[in-house]
Amino acid sequence: MTSQLDLSRPQPLLPLRSDFKVTFYDRARLDRYRGAVLQVLEHTGVRFASPKALAILEEHGATVDRASAVVRFAPELVARALASAPRTFWLGSRDGDLDLDLAAGDTFNTTNGCGTEVIDWHSGVRRQPTKTDLEAITRMIDYLGSLQFWWPNVAAADCGDTHTLHELQAAWDNTGKHLQGMVQGEREARYAVEMATVIAGGPEELRRRPPLSDLIGTVQPLVNDKDGVEAALVFAEAGIPVCFVTMPTFGTTAPATKAGAYVLGFAELISATVLIQLAHPGAPVILFPLPVHADPRTAALVTAPLNHRGLFLPTELAHHFGLPAMSGYAGTDDDLPGTWLAAAETAHTLMVAGLVGSELMTTIGLTNRYQLFTPEHMMLDDDLYHRAANAFKDLDLDEETLALDVIDAVGPGGHFLGQSHTRRHMKETVERSIGQEIGPDGAHYRNALEVARERGLDILEHYVPAPLAQDKAKELRRIVAAADAELRN
Repeated sequence: MTSQLDLSRPQPLLPLRSDFKVTFYDRARLDRYRGAVLQVLEHTGVRFASPKALAILEEHGATVDRASAVVRFAPELVARALASAPRTFWLGSRDGDLDLDLAAGDTFNTTNGCGTEVIDWHSGVRRQPTKTDLEAITRMIDYLGSLQFWWPNVAAADCGDTHTLHELQAAWDNTGKHLQGMVQGEREARYAVEMATVIAGGPEELRRRPPLSDLIGTVQPLVNDKDGVEAALVFAEAGIPVCFVTMPTFGTTAPATKAGAYVLGFAELISATVLIQLAHPGAPVILFPLPVHADPRTAALVTAPLNHRGLFLPTELAHHFGLPAMSGYAGTDDDLPGTWLAAAETAHTLMVAGLVGSELMTTIGLTNRYQLFTPEHMMLDDDLYHRAANAFKDLDLDEETLALDVIDAVGPGGHFLGQSHTRRHMKETVERSIGQEIGPDGAHYRNALEVARERGLDILEHYVPAPLAQDKAKELRRIVAAADAELRN
């Protein structure tokens, strides 16, 4: 059977936007967390494994212990640096028609990132992902309206040391959406900036509407590594937004208490942000606090346990520091798609995500603790995302929707099926999900996993995105080839 998708054009972007404004933490409570973060920065400090970063911080008044590479920050220095960081900015797109405004009040969504396995959708063999796989998955990302920007859903594992640059090339060849790369290292970052400059059309356009942002991880506990901060400095100098992510694991790389782990993670994020603002005042920075759980029996990663206390804190604390936030929601510990656990874990966190108000969010597309891609799981997650997007919309409220005249016309004991009002509005209430496709007998629903796989394969194999201009595509190939020649061992 065909999937009955319209593949002639991509779906319109559908960011999460809640019609209901909710805050969970008052200023006094957020101030206490902020005070604890500042205390860690002033008294404990953060190690910077980059001599370049240490020199910048020392020059601007931070206390630097050269022997240990630990830096301590006075609260006044932190406040001065953060004052130059923009609260909102634009994330540009390849062709300029899919730019994202972080001041719009929307939460822009992307996939889970950097999966390490795929189940080959032709052979059924489970294996490492390739650049060709990422190209196909990127076409899927380009098509789906539930995804408003690109993250490398799987790694280009066949491309060696320069895989992050090959991932950017694969993405710009196959989607017009904003890219968030995962490039580390000063030399690698310079190649990525060169690529982004080609896409933007020059350095000034790159600053005005950067088609690339980059995710830089901190190291727990309380370390900023050399490749991360030196890449961040290169990106910030060019005007490319940097998204700093921390992943403190409760009880192993961070305190076992959630409050303590959040404080530690934010100390890392704020220390990196201060460095960037001292070196390049006004550079765009996003904070991505992503605490994770460890199984107390094995210390293995647990994606979504029952205890989600504190789920709303990271975003509100990032905003309290005056910076935009990225949040990690959804994902499942289950290995294969279509199970109760996979649906329950994804649905729960998606349903709360729209209330938090993060500017950016990662949610869909991988199972097995963010490791495994299958097209059917991407489509099942897409269906759950649409349910969440609808749940946060208020009802239209006017004379037509209140339907008082229709209620009066039908009266007690009557029936509404014959009313013209019903014909106008009934389809609005029954938007069919992926599990409600009618089978060939016209009486029963088809298997949802089967429908999801069919739709996913249809997109992977038949959807054709708008192409990148040939001259730009050629230039990207040249830049990546030069990076391969210099950087591959």
